[in-house]
Amino acid sequence: MAKTKSPKTLNQGFVIPKKEFRIFTIAALGQNLIYSCMSSYVTDYYVNVLRLAPMFVMLLMLLARVWDAINDPMMGMIVDRHKTKFGRMKPYPIWTVLPIAALTIMMFTKPDLVDVPLMVYTAIVYVFWGMIYTASDVPFWSLPNIMTPNPEERGKLISLARTFGGISTGIVTVLPMIMGPVLKGMGYSDAEADEKKYAIMAISCTVVGILLFAMSSFSVKERIDLPNATKKAKGEKGNLYRIFHCKPLMLVVLSGTLSFGRYMLQAAAPHVARYAGFVINDDFQKNVSTVALVIQVCAAIGMFGTMIAIPFLYKKFNYKQLVLYSCLGGAVASFLTCLIGWTTKNLFLCIPTMIISSIPLGVLNVVIYAMVCDSLDYMEWETGHRNTALGSACQSFVNKLGNALSTVMIIAMYMIVSIDVNSMYDASGAATINLTNGQEFAMFALITIVPGVSLLLCAIPIFFYDLVGDKKDKVTRELAEQRKARGIIVE
Repeated sequence: MAKTKSPKTLNQGFVIPKKEFRIFTIAALGQNLIYSCMSSYVTDYYVNVLRLAPMFVMLLMLLARVWDAINDPMMGMIVDRHKTKFGRMKPYPIWTVLPIAALTIMMFTKPDLVDVPLMVYTAIVYVFWGMIYTASDVPFWSLPNIMTPNPEERGKLISLARTFGGISTGIVTVLPMIMGPVLKGMGYSDAEADEKKYAIMAISCTVVGILLFAMSSFSVKERIDLPNATKKAKGEKGNLYRIFHCKPLMLVVLSGTLSFGRYMLQAAAPHVARYAGFVINDDFQKNVSTVALVIQVCAAIGMFGTMIAIPFLYKKFNYKQLVLYSCLGGAVASFLTCLIGWTTKNLFLCIPTMIISSIPLGVLNVVIYAMVCDSLDYMEWETGHRNTALGSACQSFVNKLGNALSTVMIIAMYMIVSIDVNSMYDASGAATINLTNGQEFAMFALITIVPGVSLLLCAIPIFFYDLVGDKKDKVTRELAEQRKARGIIVE
């Protein structure tokens, strides 16, 4: 039996040095710089720059997520079953940064292709990007599970890392908004400015992102030496069985999936800016940039403000309460945004409610990850097995599925109200937008009605989540005792 060290429990304090805390959070910022490029703008780029058929884009997103349903658990099982001489989770960021960088730049650089060849190129880049990103994302966000056995410290680490990751969303939000009018002022047409601003964003954010993200491979310590997961013996319950029968984890996964609407305020902002009929500036590029910027700044304020406040909120509310209160309040604010915005056609009057409707984005971006970690504690306490990476893969899949569903909603809205993007530009590349009131309302609904309904649905599974209070404390205490008895090293 392996040598046993005294496990550090909740009552014995924190174990992660401040320097390591900072490095992990900076690495999260770098990773999210790259991810935000894709999640915030891929639909606008595919539909309005590459002019791909909406049906093709929708099918691509759905089929890619079907593959992820296989790919993410596979990656989780690989990580759980194999530990390299460099560590279990640490090597993957450094192994994957260059392929991710290349594919991200390719995703937002328009090739000299049209029709079917362009579709094939786009599909290959998008699917491979998702696969390589999974190979880095699952191990990276599994790291907090083995950096500390302390749930409170782990929650604070995730909170700070997700907050720093959110900063990158703000950077990615602002850069294209600035570049559009600048490029138009340099003499480029509306269509050309749209194309070049995304290429500039992808190249600059990717270069910085990979340098920061790679830091986690060198400066983070894996303190909990969990044994490799093994193939099930005859008659033994398998890894997937344990995942699907871990009630707290399944409730969190279901809630996270239903909360896909939380992405809409950011993902749909460029589309709303183009087609929802809000006019702040007569110049098309400046108007799109200004409207999108107002929407996304509101999202950033609500999200960042909440993420910064979460360590303080932890002192008064448990994870379940934070999710329920924020989702219900965010849903009400979303519906009010629709009422105010559409009756007045004044986007500035919507600023307070848009900020409030973004609070769940900050809560869910942090708390869902912490709840997944707690659920894995529960699994290990109940079964004696901990599928760390496989459990984290569930969260990775939920995030990508949520982004895909938000993309599908956007594309479906284009199809439902018959918006033809090819008719929105003249031969010179200048924008000529002319939509009906119904079409404009449909686009505005993407950032109001859709997220409001989604947040209400998200709250339902959390009503049944009970891994809080005394039950959580019991699991934490008894798990430490079980690990000591099994000889699991906690350094």
